[in-house]
Amino acid sequence: MCKKALILFLITLSLWVIPGHSHGEEYPTKSIELYSAYTPGSSFDLTARVIAEIASKYLGQPVVVVNKIGAGGSIAAADIISSKPDGYKFMLISNNFFAITVKTQKISFDPNHLIPIGSLFVTKNALFVKGDSPWKTLNDLLDYAKKNQGKLRWAHAGRGTILHFAPLLILKKAGVEAIEVPYKGTPELVAAVLGGHIDAASGTYGALKDNVKAGKVRCLAFYSDRRYSDPSDVPCTTELGFPEVGRFTTFGGLYVHKDTPPKIVKTLSDALRKTYEDPSFKKGIENLGEEIRFEGPEFNKETIKKAEEIAVPLLKNLGIYVER
Repeated sequence: MCKKALILFLITLSLWVIPGHSHGEEYPTKSIELYSAYTPGSSFDLTARVIAEIASKYLGQPVVVVNKIGAGGSIAAADIISSKPDGYKFMLISNNFFAITVKTQKISFDPNHLIPIGSLFVTKNALFVKGDSPWKTLNDLLDYAKKNQGKLRWAHAGRGTILHFAPLLILKKAGVEAIEVPYKGTPELVAAVLGGHIDAASGTYGALKDNVKAGKVRCLAFYSDRRYSDPSDVPCTTELGFPEVGRFTTFGGLYVHKDTPPKIVKTLSDALRKTYEDPSFKKGIENLGEEIRFEGPEFNKETIKKAEEIAVPLLKNLGIYVER
């Protein structure tokens, strides 16, 4: 073999043995975008920032939170689905987005093109009133609304989300006609209830925790099938006679494009597990007022399936189901 040919052979051989050339680049080699589908300052948005900060340690690259808001999460989902499935974009969304939200909209994408990596926490959704309101319990509020049909003003910050869906179920079952007041986001909702512009607000405990602790806001009931440890004195909707609402526990999870290579999905999954096990994650989530809980992708898929079976008939009964 001549000298020139030998040099070419050695160069070619070196390209095969140097990591990253023969089988493509290792993942990740650059920053990763984590889509927050809800407004800045909302419970999900703040949680996304906790996840991003800790997950960056285990992925070896920065995880950057990008606020991609609108349509209850559908804007973010559509962007992920239309993007290259290379693992550099994923999103934080709840299981109820798939079971409820996309059933109330005309969407241009298939939500099945998103797959769960896993969930990390449970969001405590609830109905709130101002701290000095005359209503101490959910029954107090409903009794007033029954005697004053069409006068109760209740608000939410996300049409088609569980925060919209749950009060509709409660009011319909109670035989109440009320005024629905939608807000752009959680900060506006909090300001409205504190200012007395609405009678009741459907929101996340994390967003209102400080005001609840200060006595400025009162939590009447959690949309759950069980009580939470913090605060332990607030009943759940199931024990108050609304088991339909209690079936829609909100699991906050990370989702990625279904065509993302399995190796990359595993890398993200491993980092997610390490994030959950990190002591600073537990502290961060509990400080936000949410409850940590790790579940794998199969649990999330099953939860969505079961919730869909319950939600669709209820959505049709409420008149907000959209046929595809």
